[in-house]
Amino acid sequence: MSILVNKNSRVVVQGFTGKEATFHSTQMIEYGTNIVGGVTPGKGGQQHLERPVFNTVEEAVKIAGANTSIIFVPPAFAILEAADTEIGVIVCITEGIPTQDMIIVKEYLSKKNCRLIGPNCPGIITPGETKVGIMPGFIHQKGNIGVVSRSGTLTYEAVDQLTKLGLGQTSAIGIGGDPIIGTTIKDAVELFMADDETKGIVMIGEIGGNMEDDAAYWIKENGTKPVTAFIAGATAPKGRTMGHAGAIIGSKSDTAEAKKQILKECGIIISESPADIGKTMLNAMKKFNF
Repeated sequence: MSILVNKNSRVVVQGFTGKEATFHSTQMIEYGTNIVGGVTPGKGGQQHLERPVFNTVEEAVKIAGANTSIIFVPPAFAILEAADTEIGVIVCITEGIPTQDMIIVKEYLSKKNCRLIGPNCPGIITPGETKVGIMPGFIHQKGNIGVVSRSGTLTYEAVDQLTKLGLGQTSAIGIGGDPIIGTTIKDAVELFMADDETKGIVMIGEIGGNMEDDAAYWIKENGTKPVTAFIAGATAPKGRTMGHAGAIIGSKSDTAEAKKQILKECGIIISESPADIGKTMLNAMKKFNF
């Protein structure tokens, strides 16, 4: 199985005819993703990458049966447009969306029957079935490990290590590093815990915020599978943004060490080095006899 996307996902690309969207859409199509069309206002009725172009997401949903959207355009309005159709999954790759705009988007989505991944994220992939995002498909392998990460590059590093150790993935999701995002670490962990084929979960967090803590407390009370974690930013000074807009230490509880301590107390196995993420998961699976 998988979470959120699979071979039956029918994907529409917002900003389809733009340079970045064209490049990554080509990669997604080559991977096997079922892109049923794209949206570029004013270009409706044209063809691009041998797919139809629509003026609106609503048209793509009604005419092409799209149930998943991926966004490459900058305005937060693009998320609202997709949400208005109540399309199942919205993946927003776009970075640089103002926090003020995302506050509005978050509130708007709370009243809609859809899920947002991102913004400022690499997307989600279910190996061997579909990728909705910009991650390199060739490093992924079908298997039974779920991966959730705030960092795109660390997602790739973790997946590469897992694959080389023979630990394939059910799905890997990069949730994004902005202060306000759609799907949280806890949200993703809950989905993986409920997925029968996922036998272990890798969490990759970082300094700033309390997403990792929220997930850890939920796992302590509800977890049924081994969970390992790596927390980036151990050497970051207080008050300085490191890499992502959301990666900033505002209090003692925001530090990497504080987060790791909470995770350990909740039964999560910590990887102290990014080079050991795969080995830590392998050892955890052996310990739990998976």
